[in-house]
Amino acid sequence: MPSDQAIEKSQLLERHGATVERVAPCSIVDKNNFVNVARRRAAEYGADDKSGTRRGYFVNQFENPLNSDAHYRSTGPEIFQQTNGHIHAFVHGSGTGGTIAGVTHYLKQQVPGIMSFLADPQGSGLANKVNHGVMFAATEREGTRRRQQVDTLVEGVGLNRLTRNFANLLKPMQGDSKGKCMLDGAVSVSDRDAVRMSRWLMANDGLFIGSSGAINCVTALHVAHRLGPGHTIVTILADSGQRHLTKFWNDQAMVSLGHDVNAPATLDIFEQQ
Repeated sequence: MPSDQAIEKSQLLERHGATVERVAPCSIVDKNNFVNVARRRAAEYGADDKSGTRRGYFVNQFENPLNSDAHYRSTGPEIFQQTNGHIHAFVHGSGTGGTIAGVTHYLKQQVPGIMSFLADPQGSGLANKVNHGVMFAATEREGTRRRQQVDTLVEGVGLNRLTRNFANLLKPMQGDSKGKCMLDGAVSVSDRDAVRMSRWLMANDGLFIGSSGAINCVTALHVAHRLGPGHTIVTILADSGQRHLTKFWNDQAMVSLGHDVNAPATLDIFEQQ
């Protein structure tokens, strides 16, 4: 995994017996990108086994269509059943693209008129790709990047490339004569709003969520304002704050980056965009 991820993520895996290799963040075209290193490690594992038994397996979760298919077969139906089909919009971020692709595909087949929106962190080019057809992030223009890849403190979502899972969302659904892609829009969420939403949810709802869950909630709020009262909007709180204690939930670290870690008095603050 990239070495700039919160240390407790690798520590948790190590407590379960895994060997975790943390590598410097770099582009996917670099042989030392964490995805490419994982591919090599899978090929190397058990390579000297004389029986020829394959022991290493590369999940390839960014490009493997079984990722989105799992959400098409499980998460999508679960949401449909728990809402009794009364749902107007689905909101989610994209890391591998598996969740938003699988759920969106399923729900669009089941619920006429349902909308699906991407929650995207600052520094990611996916929101601009969805809204304007061009992969671009404002941080590239400003020339103030602080880190490799996506320039954000949000972990787990946001990219400046298209994965196979996410790319499928940009294609029209089978039978759609209008040729529209399956996503109805995207919201680019600032680090500031991600921090503020996480603190608001903790103070008001007792929800201790991580950074990707926070941007999902910010985007859901924007969609709620867009659709108006009486609509059901579903998102997923995909990560716990327990995996972000040393970074996103480290108040001292957030203050050093210029973020206010006090819970906002009202959600109205998120309308000031």
